[in-house]
Amino acid sequence: MKPLTSVAEISISYSAKIPVKERIQITTSASAFDVLKDCFNKNTIEFQEQFIVLYLNRNNHILGFYRHSTGSAVGTVVDVKHIYGIALKANASSILLAHNHPSGNLKPSETDIRITTKISDAGKLLDLKLLDHIIITHSGYFSFLDEGHIG
Repeated sequence: MKPLTSVAEISISYSAKIPVKERIQITTSASAFDVLKDCFNKNTIEFQEQFIVLYLNRNNHILGFYRHSTGSAVGTVVDVKHIYGIALKANASSILLAHNHPSGNLKPSETDIRITTKISDAGKLLDLKLLDHIIITHSGYFSFLDEGHIG
């Protein structure tokens, strides 16, 4: 048997820099949009698709956000394991997904619907709720929750 020194140690840390009383609470898709529009780079929102996740506590106060991927004008890669790995690390109770459509079209694609369902199903196994998935453009947003795609 090899000694323990030949095994890499995994270190996990999370440091909230904003006091609990100052954290923004998400109560509606509009309040989520108000926060999320500042997370996207306004210079590239019509150029490259980005996938961003808000991580929230039990009271829907934002713990933080993470830009998971940046792609091309037509799509970006979404890694479900990565999303939930960060959620577990931050001790989040729920997540809120967002991505932009560089085309300006607010209608979700079949791929958008499939990945939303996949992420929601994975969260149920981990007791981490998917609050919403919001598509953002310069002209507005589309909420999967508001439109009945998340139950």
